[in-house]
Amino acid sequence: MATKYGKYGWVIALSIACGGPALASDAQTQAELVKLTQALMDAVPVGDADVWQRILADDVMVVDEYGRRQDKAEAVKSIHAFPQGFSGSIEIRDPQLRLHGDVAVLNGEFYERESVFEQKLVVRYFFSNTFVRRDGAWQLLAANDVTLPTPPPDLAVSDLKLDDYPGVYRYGPGRAFTVAREGDALFYTTKSGGSRTGLQAVAKDVFMDTGDEKSLIVFRRDAHGAITELIERRKFNDLHLARDSAKG
Repeated sequence: MATKYGKYGWVIALSIACGGPALASDAQTQAELVKLTQALMDAVPVGDADVWQRILADDVMVVDEYGRRQDKAEAVKSIHAFPQGFSGSIEIRDPQLRLHGDVAVLNGEFYERESVFEQKLVVRYFFSNTFVRRDGAWQLLAANDVTLPTPPPDLAVSDLKLDDYPGVYRYGPGRAFTVAREGDALFYTTKSGGSRTGLQAVAKDVFMDTGDEKSLIVFRRDAHGAITELIERRKFNDLHLARDSAKG
């Protein structure tokens, strides 16, 4: 700014007052860390473990989208080229930096495009990478990412009897899911007048809800075929809800 607008003293003063040099430093550091992170992602499909060996700190801690914890040796060893028929790329979106001296945290989204024998898949993750500057070079000290639930494609499920499911399913005093049907759509509410959460059929008696967590909803039947229970499988745990009566 000083070079381009040098004759405008107020512009220089405003730049200094707003932390212009610091902002420029932040932007430069962000660009550098995005480049390092992108190099790590680009190395995955081709199995270039040397890139990970170079960028990861010796005392790195990595937690991947499956919840696996790895040290440097384990993380580097896990890098292998994709097998034949598989390909993919990862794009970094919306990076944001928090810089504190020689420690920097880079957050953003990994937008992954996968090809599995010509079938196209898209997976999104939020990531948080912590870098530390040692001997003038940035190294990855900690890495975490989480898969973002995304709406799955609709499935055509035959012999789906939508009238079997409406009813009230309880899991505690004053706590219940009320399942209802509207046309060919099923949804549930958790209180009178509350927002609706849609149910997408996966198979007979198995649905995925359209909420943020994309929980699996399973209806259980008794020996006579009557639905007696709803199970909400969320975060790999089952919450059991007993049906009030055969038809709610």
